[in-house]
Amino acid sequence: MLIVMDKDATPAQIDAVVQKIEALGYLAQPIPGGERVAIGILRNPGPVDPALFLDMPGVTQAIPVSKPYKLVSREMQRHDTVIRLPGLEIGRGSFVVMAGPCAIESETQALTIAGIVKEAGAQVFRGGAYKPRTSPYSYQGLGKAGLKILQKVRQETGLLIITEAVDHDSLKLVAEFADIVQIGARNMQNFTLLRKAGQLRQPVLLKRGMSATLAEWLMAAEYLLAEGNPQVILCERGIRAIGEHARNLLDLATVPAVRRESHLPIVADPSHAAGRRDLVPPLARAAVAAGADGLLIEVHHEPEKALSDGAQSLYPHQFTRLMQDLQALRPGSWS
Repeated sequence: MLIVMDKDATPAQIDAVVQKIEALGYLAQPIPGGERVAIGILRNPGPVDPALFLDMPGVTQAIPVSKPYKLVSREMQRHDTVIRLPGLEIGRGSFVVMAGPCAIESETQALTIAGIVKEAGAQVFRGGAYKPRTSPYSYQGLGKAGLKILQKVRQETGLLIITEAVDHDSLKLVAEFADIVQIGARNMQNFTLLRKAGQLRQPVLLKRGMSATLAEWLMAAEYLLAEGNPQVILCERGIRAIGEHARNLLDLATVPAVRRESHLPIVADPSHAAGRRDLVPPLARAAVAAGADGLLIEVHHEPEKALSDGAQSLYPHQFTRLMQDLQALRPGSWS
């Protein structure tokens, strides 16, 4: 249930509602809005009687929330969440491109690619210091050394940094170095990791699991918000496909579906969905047309030598051309 307070409600009246919710054994979640405060009721095992609150001073409405994912639901929050970073906004009309190699291989490699993507118009540099791979024999990343390279990329280019955390230990390190912490598809339902990431005070990008339904994905996001972190970005990166024409199926219907169900921003990762570079530009353009708030795109200056996912990485000239197309599709919406 969502308790909506009058725009002139006093702090004492708001606190009284919170105390009553907690006295009933539930969790109260105040949600400040533009004109008024709303208070979400969480951890209630069944319906809550609206009459318990409607006669309280300062209360104007008691709205039932039918979705199991309450904090991420539009029933709980009607206005779009906007993620604010230094010099950048994600969501509510702003558009962001996060680009870079799948994995950080060396300082020279990272700085070279960072210069390329920045010149083309990307605002965030992506690159994995930790790489969860299907095979235990594949390149696993440079770890903390890779994070230090990402730090140098930020210092020398001014690009913000997004990189993945794969477990509790790497989460602590990634949080020290990254502007946005990524939780990958394989960890979408690693609930202990989600709880820890929800305790961070920086944005978290949550990728959809390869076989996850929309409801399961949003419930995973609920873990992050329930721990107190409202700065969550959803990322559609493709689900398991039938056939060999692409690695995964980029489920673009998810983009408007998320907009209907949730207030969180949503971006798309056409690189991991495609698995091959010739499919990345058309899928990227389609994601923009579907209403995505941004894109994650893999770029490598020497993809034939890449230690991870070279086949899906765009060459610099391909990325530059794609950025020109995107800017034509979304004029005036670049942060």
